[in-house]
Amino acid sequence: MTNLTRRTLMAATAALALAAPAFAADYEFKFQSSDPAGNPNFELQKTWAADVAEKSEGRIAIDLLPVESIVAHNETQDAIATGILDGHITDLSYFAGKDPAFGLMGNPVGAWSDPQQMLDFVDNGGGAELLNEIENPYGLQFIGATTPGLEAFVSAKPLEGVADLQGLKMRAPEGLVQSVFAAAGASPVNLPGSEVFTSLDKKVIDAADYSVFSTNQAQGLNDVAQHPVYPGFHSLPLVEISMNKTKWDDLPEDLQAVLTQSVKDFAQRQIAALAEADEKAVAEAKEGGEITVHDWSADERAKFRTIAQGEWEKVAAQSPNAQKVYDTLTAYLTEKGLVSQ
Repeated sequence: MTNLTRRTLMAATAALALAAPAFAADYEFKFQSSDPAGNPNFELQKTWAADVAEKSEGRIAIDLLPVESIVAHNETQDAIATGILDGHITDLSYFAGKDPAFGLMGNPVGAWSDPQQMLDFVDNGGGAELLNEIENPYGLQFIGATTPGLEAFVSAKPLEGVADLQGLKMRAPEGLVQSVFAAAGASPVNLPGSEVFTSLDKKVIDAADYSVFSTNQAQGLNDVAQHPVYPGFHSLPLVEISMNKTKWDDLPEDLQAVLTQSVKDFAQRQIAALAEADEKAVAEAKEGGEITVHDWSADERAKFRTIAQGEWEKVAAQSPNAQKVYDTLTAYLTEKGLVSQ
């Protein structure tokens, strides 16, 4: 993230904090993030907590904690249900071990070409209703979704479309990401993030699923793999903001509305800030003249999505909830013309 963007976020956080009334809140909640302190995403999330205080006129105070403050990143769901935490901001797919529906909903690899598509699915395509149907039995209430954005794809070889994935040696985490790329003809291997740069530099791999463009650029990945695909075509995580259902039900309707709207506003703020960071990083990288940015056509993205759908079907067969996610997701994508029937 650029210094300008970081200063802007710090200023926004301070302004929102000053705007909040300085009297005791009616409701005080402890939320844990899946991001560490100082991370750009965590800094943005702090603006959400401050915005809730402002929008509620000080009636809601949220103490937002970085990852691992109270429990591990994949234990927050249980902690919320038992009252150890009141809520979380986290990648939904961390709970795929409980039900594969969380993994499929959290990151249906290949589904989205733009963050707004995912948010529209949540708000208008049945996603929010489905998430509460799945999460309420676990003691959680889904409030809303955000995302750090569509990840770029790191590559040392030119990739113009699906055909170029054939035989591509690449890093991908185990699970749906790896299975989708394997189905597309690539040769994925599981490597920790700490080994991606060295593996690309030594040509052990030719490409990697890693992060958004600005992060890839800041960590030097584009220096050793000079054919990034941007905007990306594969991974866009759904980061949920949820809280204890009993405590949600105890809130007056006007404060429920405040929380719901605050998440919608935060999602747009986060997407805009991180997109700005990506755009600046792309411009700086292009000025250097050493990389070639590849932007896949809508047809190539649709081909990849069709391949991914076959892998989604396999996940859908693993639980009734996963089948519901698959049915709702594919119905939305079909209606929007993103997949064919």
